[in-house]
Amino acid sequence: MLDTDRVIRISEVVIKILYRRFDNFPEDANRNRNAPFHKAFLNAFSDKLEDFVTNIPYFISLSSWLHGLNTTLGQTFFESVSHILSDGSKREYTSKRSGNLLISQYQKQLISEIITDLSNGNEKPNLEKENRFLFNNKGVADTDSLGFSADVFIEEEDEIIAIELKAVHPNSGEVRGEKQKILEGKAALSRLFPDKEIKFFIGFPFDPTSEGRDTEYNKKRFMSSIINMDKFFDAEEVLLSSELWDYLSGEKNTMEQILSIINSIATTEFMEIYEYINNNDNRNTDKYQQYLRTWNMNRELFLVNNFSKIKEQLDSKYKRIYNQPVFKNGEYNLNRFITLSNLIREVM
Repeated sequence: MLDTDRVIRISEVVIKILYRRFDNFPEDANRNRNAPFHKAFLNAFSDKLEDFVTNIPYFISLSSWLHGLNTTLGQTFFESVSHILSDGSKREYTSKRSGNLLISQYQKQLISEIITDLSNGNEKPNLEKENRFLFNNKGVADTDSLGFSADVFIEEEDEIIAIELKAVHPNSGEVRGEKQKILEGKAALSRLFPDKEIKFFIGFPFDPTSEGRDTEYNKKRFMSSIINMDKFFDAEEVLLSSELWDYLSGEKNTMEQILSIINSIATTEFMEIYEYINNNDNRNTDKYQQYLRTWNMNRELFLVNNFSKIKEQLDSKYKRIYNQPVFKNGEYNLNRFITLSNLIREVM
């Protein structure tokens, strides 16, 4: 099971994202009353849409909103939760920034040969073999490596783990480019961290080809669904669906727990609960505490349960802090909690 701190932090990310997506949800189609090019193209699909879509302008608005949600999941949610689970961070390496992102000319040539052989089908991806070539034949570092970023970067005592997250299917050209970037990234990291084992993965948060439970996956089928994926990548380089989330947390059933957290918060009553929690007048009610428990807001429960201990200490300064809203634009007011929790500990 995920520890309480991680559950709290993931819940706060979910709340922030939901609040901001609610804030721009298209209640009507006023913003797209005139979208002539979209409507013109959609005429070709009118027979396919007629049983499902009755309002084309609203459909266009909703499509735009869903695109924004996809972007938010890819750029905010998946990365944030990955960092919470793994205690890792995002890391970017470029020759310009680091000044020493170098590999040898021999490694550069070797990587080019690996990519060419994979492209021509002369070789099949083999992680162990490729690593042996890269790490055992370093030569003099005299050539710039391709810059790269790791959405999740973890430094252990004896290893470096880098993961690039992909929320959507890469196309054929991107697959080849990703492979080359990862090979050069591993070569460069092996020089920056010469005493550590280097691991570099490409991660996919879910398996869109799964026909079973949301957390199930079939890596062979998934990789076959992406053009050239299994041509360039060894299955050992790919972390998919629940495999990815379990790897990040070091725990089993992590994806199930993440989905459970989302489902407990993402209800049709979300904005009603949000506003109730943010109303100071409700802090002494049973419903308030019930909502806090449902949303895993243990920090706020700590303040509520210990309010009697600090009530007499709430001078004008602390009273103002206590009366601040719990959320600001969807984000938990952490500074308020830190100040008040420190006050509670002083009293205790």
